[in-house]
Amino acid sequence: MAASIAGGTQWYKAKVKAVPSGDCLVVTSNSSTRPGLPPEKTITLASIIAPRLARRGGVDEPFAWDSREYLRKLCIGKEITFRIEYAVPSIGREFGSVYLVDKNVAMLVVSEGWAKVREQGQQKGEASPFLSDLLRLEEQAKQQGLGRWSKVPGAAEASIRNLPPSAIGDPSNLDAMGLLAANKGSPMQGVVEQVRDGSTLRVYLLPDFQFVQVFVAGIQAPSMGRRAAVETVVDLNSDEQNGDASAEPRAPLTSAQRLTASSAATPEVAPDPFAPEAKYFTEVRCLSRDVRIVLEGVDKFSNLIGSVYYPEGETAKDLALELVENGLAKYVEWSANMMEDDAKRRLKAAELQAKKTRLRIWTNYVPPATNSKAIRDQNFTGKVVEVVSGDCIVVADDCVPYGSPLAERRVNLSSIRCPKMGNPRRDEKPAAYAREAREFLRTRLIGRQVDVQMEYSRKVTMADEAMATAAPADSRVMDFGSVFLMSPVKGDGDDASAAASFTAGSQQPGLNVAEMVVGRGFGTVIRHRDFEERSNYYDALLAAESRAISGKKGIHSAKDPPVMHITDLTVASAKRARDFLPFLHRSRRVPAVVEYVLSGHRFKLLIPKETCSIAFSFSGVRCPGRDEPYSDEAIALMRRKIMQRDVEIEVETVDRTGTFLGSLWESRTNMAVTLLETGLAKLQTPFGADRISDFHLLQQAEQSAKRQKLKIWENYVEGEEDSNEQATIESKQKELLKVVVTEVLGGGKFYVQTVGDQRVSSIQQKLAALNIQEAPVIGAFNPKKGDIVLAQFSMDNSWNRAMIVNAPREGVESPKDKFEVFYLDYGNQEEVPYSQLRPLDPSVSLTPGLAQLCSLAFLKVPSLEDEFGTEAAQFLSEQTLGSSLQFNAVIEERDASGGKVKGQGTGTVLIVTLHAEKSDLSINAVMLQEGLARLEKRKKWEPKERKSMLNRLEDLQNEAKTARRGIWQYGDVESDDEDSLPPVAAKKTGGRR
Repeated sequence: MAASIAGGTQWYKAKVKAVPSGDCLVVTSNSSTRPGLPPEKTITLASIIAPRLARRGGVDEPFAWDSREYLRKLCIGKEITFRIEYAVPSIGREFGSVYLVDKNVAMLVVSEGWAKVREQGQQKGEASPFLSDLLRLEEQAKQQGLGRWSKVPGAAEASIRNLPPSAIGDPSNLDAMGLLAANKGSPMQGVVEQVRDGSTLRVYLLPDFQFVQVFVAGIQAPSMGRRAAVETVVDLNSDEQNGDASAEPRAPLTSAQRLTASSAATPEVAPDPFAPEAKYFTEVRCLSRDVRIVLEGVDKFSNLIGSVYYPEGETAKDLALELVENGLAKYVEWSANMMEDDAKRRLKAAELQAKKTRLRIWTNYVPPATNSKAIRDQNFTGKVVEVVSGDCIVVADDCVPYGSPLAERRVNLSSIRCPKMGNPRRDEKPAAYAREAREFLRTRLIGRQVDVQMEYSRKVTMADEAMATAAPADSRVMDFGSVFLMSPVKGDGDDASAAASFTAGSQQPGLNVAEMVVGRGFGTVIRHRDFEERSNYYDALLAAESRAISGKKGIHSAKDPPVMHITDLTVASAKRARDFLPFLHRSRRVPAVVEYVLSGHRFKLLIPKETCSIAFSFSGVRCPGRDEPYSDEAIALMRRKIMQRDVEIEVETVDRTGTFLGSLWESRTNMAVTLLETGLAKLQTPFGADRISDFHLLQQAEQSAKRQKLKIWENYVEGEEDSNEQATIESKQKELLKVVVTEVLGGGKFYVQTVGDQRVSSIQQKLAALNIQEAPVIGAFNPKKGDIVLAQFSMDNSWNRAMIVNAPREGVESPKDKFEVFYLDYGNQEEVPYSQLRPLDPSVSLTPGLAQLCSLAFLKVPSLEDEFGTEAAQFLSEQTLGSSLQFNAVIEERDASGGKVKGQGTGTVLIVTLHAEKSDLSINAVMLQEGLARLEKRKKWEPKERKSMLNRLEDLQNEAKTARRGIWQYGDVESDDEDSLPPVAAKKTGGRR
């Protein structure tokens, strides 16, 4: 088509925009170079007349709809060639010849019987040059009974549409709510008859021919303007005039209002900017075309709100989305709320993008101020070393050495918010599901390789972080990004929904961590303001949130959140930590999670089984202190190796500050060895080296670092005597006590009193000074379990301090009722009647018990229930009991794991070697020699001093084996398992003094 369409003999090319009837086309130029919209022209096919469609209040001529449909489907949207043959100025119409490829359109219409040939005009030239051909084709159609010439009885009447009131000029009779209820969510077929503006269509709904006006859901295009009088009534559907894009449209005009408005002699109101472009955009895509309409709702004025889909090739395009993407309509919240969430998100995102590019209606748009700023070209890969919370992690950058200050980067997950972890320093407890969210990420990310795409930074004030003590002006910058797990967690079916989007054709490099968190119900998606930076995968996050809400997961669940009470022993007293030690001694190795790396050798651990947190330090291994060389390197190494990892610990003791000392393994690797072999720690053994697990490996690791002069050993000179060796020498000087044995239990356990203990004579003097009264009246004195009382020992009738172990269940009813008591100063236990109990003055009862529980070192002695258990207890009693017998007890180690045994426990058990004053062999050795005990399983590595001593004991054991003494009478003992039963009091084997 040329620059303009004009009459004459010249042929032009154009595209069919609309088909009003069976003999009329509206065409538009497809090659215009003028600015603005391309010109268009209405062409009536020369010399033919098609049946007329019904006007307001009328009816169709027979076959009118079929005729129009034939021409519409034949030509709409296609390129044609045309020429104006003549014009009739009195009616303002131009008549022409139209070719579709090489076919004359008028001939095609007449040959199918959908139009008749017009009688020849009165004026010369008012006829098609193809008139003779048209007449010939008309005659053939008549003979064949085609189209309007059908010879089928009743065909003409059947072709006339039975139009509802809405199609013949009375839209007030349309039952909008009923139409919505019958078709909500179901696509309806329609043909667009008119485009009022870019977002308002008048449509025939098929097959009932309801003629309805549809406002496109979720958007509003600029107003086309009209006469002012009409504007006050007709264009109340458009809120663009008032600058309110979120208001609902008003009621449409009635026929009377239209008539009144059209007669008002008032000037026109000009269209809004880009209104003609929006209308043209919709016309060339929808006018006279088959569309699908999904009704979304009805407003309070019974206006239909719907989504409109038009065909383009093999796909269906969303008109609302196309208009918004091209900057020809704005997003309207009130009607968008009728749509599905996915459709709403797409429209909102499209509008935001149009605003950013200032496209068409947004040309002069001024974005609101925002505290976020895009981050570009800062993507990196690395390993996750810490999960701070459900929406914040720390990643070690692969491209930065771990000793560098920039080696670890804190990344906040874009566009999501998880429950806050709280601040223990301000007594803020974690919010519901905060621990679960962090644990969810910890188990999936710690130590895993991730790909990080940094997206934006945001300046936040400390008030945003709930730091009430900070000044309002204080602020910091937080970096946000999307984190992708390079491969899914094996066997974790819970992440299937997130993995579904991770396909071979996906643009994202792996599983989106934020999507996993939100999909599990551990976080929500932030509703960003316009022009606020957001995740590049925002739609996927919103979809994951919708799944979590529909599945009632996590924070979206109606269930009460799980409650986990953690006892924090790191802030408790040292005494409370020591009281907890027996619980950690129950198992040789205890599973734990490293919560924080406080220094290279000191950590905060969570022990899930015991629901407590403890401070833990390596036994005998120390890293440089704060501000010393290599301190930060040691911390960085441990953060990469064990931070928030699942580990195993073996606790040995507790120091005076309440820190537990022991060994720690991650994936079967002793982490103290790792520190030592990299030259970031030294061995310092303030107690026996034999108590430290893998001590020989620690020594080998340190020696290796010394030889290579690594890190702290860079100035090491071979042969220097260091503090470690001196500490080892000092540790060989073991503690020695002089004791008397007061009671023997089974299994090699016995009670002693320390010779020369001033407390013994003090207690004896206080007891001797007591005035023992007659037995109290029943009811006046009711001793209970745990009470400290006076009890009369049955063997010598002496009065001694005792603790009630068991009392009669029904209370005291008779002086003969028995109470089981434990004598605090001697360690024996017996039942005494009520008549032999007296209350005890607090000045005497407050002094701790003087009997100390001991066990023979290096031995396993049969318990009383085992074979030779009674003989072993009898022999030990014969060797040790007697007021004149004194022994030297060498304390090999202390055991705090035993607790109380039937009320007898006095705290820590001393593991001793017992030496008689005038004997070459210890009691331990004699028990082995007599075949009444056996050696414990020896360790693979032992200090020289202990190794020599154990060799001598092993020789004595071999002697007993050879002679078949005691437990060896039938050969080797088969089981090396630890005795599972606690020690109980032996049968009376003699006096206690």
